[in-house]
Amino acid sequence: MTGTDVHRSVEAIWRIESAKLVGALARLLRDVGLAEELAQDALVAALEQWPVDGIPERPGAWLMATAKHRAIDHLRRRALLERKHAALGREHEAEQAALAAASFDAALDDDIGDDLLRLVFTACHPVLSREARVALTLRLLGGLSTAEIARAFLVPEATVAQRIVRAKRTLAEARVPFEVPRGPGLAARLSSVLEVVYLIFNEGYAATAGDDWMRPALCEEALRLGRILAGLAPQEPEVHGLVALMEIQASRARARTGPAGEPVLLLDQDRGRWDQLLIRRGLAALARAEALGGALGPYALQAAIAACHARARTPTETDWARIAALYDALAELAPSPVVELNRAVALAMAFGPEAGLELADALLAEPALQRYHLLPSVRGDLLARLGRHAEARAEFERAAALTRNGRERELLLARAAACAGAAQTPS
Repeated sequence: MTGTDVHRSVEAIWRIESAKLVGALARLLRDVGLAEELAQDALVAALEQWPVDGIPERPGAWLMATAKHRAIDHLRRRALLERKHAALGREHEAEQAALAAASFDAALDDDIGDDLLRLVFTACHPVLSREARVALTLRLLGGLSTAEIARAFLVPEATVAQRIVRAKRTLAEARVPFEVPRGPGLAARLSSVLEVVYLIFNEGYAATAGDDWMRPALCEEALRLGRILAGLAPQEPEVHGLVALMEIQASRARARTGPAGEPVLLLDQDRGRWDQLLIRRGLAALARAEALGGALGPYALQAAIAACHARARTPTETDWARIAALYDALAELAPSPVVELNRAVALAMAFGPEAGLELADALLAEPALQRYHLLPSVRGDLLARLGRHAEARAEFERAAALTRNGRERELLLARAAACAGAAQTPS
């Protein structure tokens, strides 16, 4: 195996093992930043030794052992410094160092799943900004480099590095405990965790900026995190709801772009290209959420909406009345202008474009949607369906001016041009 092959293998192994390393170290050291540094030290050691000695039979165990030795050395140095300050004798020093090493060994044998769950809740702590939570989650749980995160979100690498450094400093200064919250605090914290995972997925599914309609790597990373979370918190219905939503949406990935990378809208997609395995996994996750009982939460409701599309073999078979009813429930449970806009689309499909346009028009004064390109895009579509092509063209052009995604801009301008042509055609 060449040095390049070994380096690629190390990177792949790191993606799989890094979160476990950081989680185990953070539990013992109570410092996420320090835990990541020591895990990175183990990675550097692998990059130095494996090209020479070969990849170990159990690479994850090798990385864990290496990281553990570095952590023990750190604990010994810290204990030594503290004992020197307290003017303790040599015998006590050796005894405490041995105890530290022994307790570390025992603690590392604990259930690794608990460590990962703690790490998820720490990286997604509400004390951090949304951007910081996303960056830290991708770094600690995804094993992504700062450069990879920067490329994924089209921001300077220095910006991402700064967010990560500040996030770790904020967690330390706020003395955020490395634990899974209990009781009433769990729901609030879980909401933050799910929001971060879905933010990552959405940025991959419909990129907000740049020249690509999708960034599949981010979708895959969010799905991986969601599946891990579902395994760690199997009794939380909203976790399964989010996984179901992402699985079903991800099933459309191959059909969402054309040969040149251009966007293909839902109703125009070749459903034969939808991934049936992901659909089955998504429907199974939705069934698990429903089986846990109680009213469906926001993610499970959105998954139920996605399931309506997944079950329809053709666009005309879609149960739009059920989708509209599910959006009614979602609007009541988690009201927002974006939910109302989606509800307008569902109403238009179920009961005619006039019904949808009435609701969309009511959102024109909504401050949160003033720069949201999908509002004029939806209005343009509904106006075109009503034969009001000149008005529709203006809306599509406005939407094109607001979007930051190049592919989406091309699509919107093409729809505006089509409306211009239709307006000039005698009826």
